[in-house]
Amino acid sequence: MKPVKIGLLGLGTVGTGVVRIIEGHQEDLQRQVGCPVLIERILVQHVDKERTIHIDSNKLTEDPWSVINSPEIDVIIEVMGGIGLAKEYILAALERGKHIVTANKDLMAQHGQEILQKASEKGCDVFYEASVAGGVPILRTLVEGFSSDRIYKMMGIVNGTTNYILTKMSQEGASYNDVLKEAKDLGYAESDPTSDVEGYDAAYKMTILATLGFHAKIKYEDVKVKGISKVSKEDIAYAKKLGYEMKLLGIAENQDGYVSISVEPTMVKQDHPLAAVNGVFNAIYVYGEAVGETMFYGRGAGEMPTATSVVADIVAVIKNLKLGVNGQRGSNSYLEKKIKTAEQIEAKYFVLLYVEDKAGVLARITQVFAQFEVSLESVIQQPNTINPKAELVIITHNASKANMEKVLEAFNKLDVVEEVQSVYRVEG
Repeated sequence: MKPVKIGLLGLGTVGTGVVRIIEGHQEDLQRQVGCPVLIERILVQHVDKERTIHIDSNKLTEDPWSVINSPEIDVIIEVMGGIGLAKEYILAALERGKHIVTANKDLMAQHGQEILQKASEKGCDVFYEASVAGGVPILRTLVEGFSSDRIYKMMGIVNGTTNYILTKMSQEGASYNDVLKEAKDLGYAESDPTSDVEGYDAAYKMTILATLGFHAKIKYEDVKVKGISKVSKEDIAYAKKLGYEMKLLGIAENQDGYVSISVEPTMVKQDHPLAAVNGVFNAIYVYGEAVGETMFYGRGAGEMPTATSVVADIVAVIKNLKLGVNGQRGSNSYLEKKIKTAEQIEAKYFVLLYVEDKAGVLARITQVFAQFEVSLESVIQQPNTINPKAELVIITHNASKANMEKVLEAFNKLDVVEEVQSVYRVEG
């Protein structure tokens, strides 16, 4: 049995996990694909660096082209991260007829269409299951499991760092800054956590999910993004009081061919399954016309969960290789992309206002909502012993985003409103 040989670009956390699984599960892999799966060459930054696993030093190289140009190598795994060099290496490998497996969400969100087009031209596979939600097999499920259905909505907790922070704030009443520091100390957050906490990481993932789920060429720029850095413990306390949990949700909706995608802190009803997803776990809730509601849950990052998805993609490539059907999956983005306007996007909203504590204020507030055709589900007014202004908590019924923007603009000009303290989408 001729072995399939692998070239690995990157030997960080995920790359190390890939080596562990391929070498440790060799017998299982051979039974699945009918031949040995061997790691032939590994690109590293420093050949002499100490590592947590034993690797034959002859397999290590600091020269990427010795991997990409090797005639021995059938499949290239890219787990080095970044965009510029990763894109260059992947396109060069495809040009040489190599199949690609990558975990690079940033790259696939921004340049996925170009890469998939090149793969189609060269008859090569490109799989990227590990780019979204680590070990949760959501991308293959969207492409294959839901191929007979029409997905009209996806809601996802797709960033473990922010979910850890919001979970700790909810369970312990801690402040954002205190929990962020703890997350850095534990290694859940990077020293520069901007991509996570400002929602950019989740936006890349939602770009990929929406592209596959809605069969349209969604761009990262189509995603409206708001992070969690402004979420206060008071916001979360109010959410809990009203029966909600605060989560950073990626939300993608498709209504009559018009699509909206956002990443934003969202109040989720406590009886909704996503409200119970805590810590560093990820979950994606999918609504299909035929199947109804389904949820996919698991670890969204880490060495072994992410490496599991990478190796599962390798198995898929090799099975295609044996059948002679590589490069036939291509891009499934065959529908015209139509992005919803603010008038077409509808949701419920939570609004916290600091207002003057005197008679008639509530009437003036409700008049503004009525003026812009936003109806109210609940209103709570109470004094705050710390703040001399009264706190007015409002949850609306479904309203267009455009009308809510007009309401908030009017509040900023209203003399009885001291401050629009918080505004969040409400789901569930």
